[in-house]
Parts: sequence; structure tokens; C-alpha cells
Amino acid sequence: MKLDILAIGAHPDDVELGCGATIAKEISLGKKVGILDLTRGELGTRGSAEIRKVEANNAARILGVAIRENLSFADGFFVNDRKHQIEVVKIIRKYKPTIVLCNAVDDRHIDHPKGSKLVSDACFLSGLVKIVTELNGEKQETWRPKQVYHYIQWKNLEPDFVVDVTDFVEIKMNAVKAYSSQFYDPNSKEPTSPISSKNFLDSIKYRAQDLGRLIGVEYAEGFTTERYVAIKSLDNLF
Repeated sequence: MKLDILAIGAHPDDVELGCGATIAKEISLGKKVGILDLTRGELGTRGSAEIRKVEANNAARILGVAIRENLSFADGFFVNDRKHQIEVVKIIRKYKPTIVLCNAVDDRHIDHPKGSKLVSDACFLSGLVKIVTELNGEKQETWRPKQVYHYIQWKNLEPDFVVDVTDFVEIKMNAVKAYSSQFYDPNSKEPTSPISSKNFLDSIKYRAQDLGRLIGVEYAEGFTTERYVAIKSLDNLF
């Protein structure tokens, strides 16, 4: 299966929080989108890896993605080395995405910038012919995505571009709320965490609303880029 877009996150729920509305919009436009989680989120303050797996599958159905995989790297302790790069390369070569979306380049959680750089490096390495990988006993073809974009997470990074997601914010919120173990629940007996407050849940929507305000729409999601975004003519701009 070839994907148009592969969205990658260090933890289950990273993708939903960072670019869930953009994914829903692209799917509505006929794009084939998949999600790859690097870890199972087993070190999370609330819930468990098993619970988050069920929640991730539910969120994937809400978004309508074609596939969702998990590499089961060690939450909090994975590193950007050859071993981990090769595993990500195998997925990139398997699905041949045109665009890869990945973690924020700078963020509060240490796994987010680590995951960001790991995925970016793997996207480059995936195009090198002398790196040989196999899947199900067969040699894989090289593949390098055309673009790597980084969604924005906890920190208010300045985006290089924003996407109008006005009609897709509710789908995003429903996908986020599928992770009921992680986010605000006044009846939960779990320990509190920075993402379990009502303030954080509300912020998902009002941050998108603020980005939308800046471009004259209701809601938007922001991304940073590793290189210039090229356009064919000035009227291609929103």
C-alpha cells in the first residue's frame, strides 16, 4: 500500500494532538493517510500501554486513516541511532509516503524532539541505495519522501505555514477524546498530569482558533519545515 501521507508520533496521541484536523481534511480530499507510533506510551502517568493501544485504534477509526502501526520503541529511552533509524526506514520504504508529518522540533517532552530528528534522519537515509533493508524476506526499494513537515505540540513554536482546518476540528477533538485515559475526566481516579487538566483540553481548540484568527479563518494547524516551501505562482497562496 502506498500512502500519500504518513504521520509519525513518538507516542500514541501525538499525531491526533498535533495534526489530527489536517489529517482528517486530507482524507476528505481523497488522500491515503497512515499513522506510525514509535512507542506504546508505556511511561505515561495515566493509563497503560494496553489501554492506549485500544484508544489509538479507536482514534484511527475516527480519523479514517488507512493503517496504524507501532514500532514499540522504549518510551522515554529510545535514541536516534542506526538500529532505530533502520526500523523507521523499513516503514518508510514499505508505505512510500509522499509527505511525512512528525513531532515538533522542540518541545517539553524529551521524546518529541528526539522523535522529530530520528524520523527526519530516517527519511533521508531511506533514499540511499547502499542501505539495504528487507521486509518479509524481500529486499525493499529505496524511497525518500518529498517533504517532511513538523507539527507543533506543547510549546508555541512559530509555524512556517498553517493549514485551514475549519471544518475538521470536531473530528480532531473526537479523536483526541478517544484517549479517555489521558485527558480531562472529572471522575478519573488517576494521578494528574500536565495534559489531564481541563485547561489543556480546552487549549487544543483555542490554539487552533487563534491560528485561524491570524489567517482569517475559524481554525488552523501550524507546521514547521526543514526547507523552503515552493509554490508555482503567487496565486497558489491562500
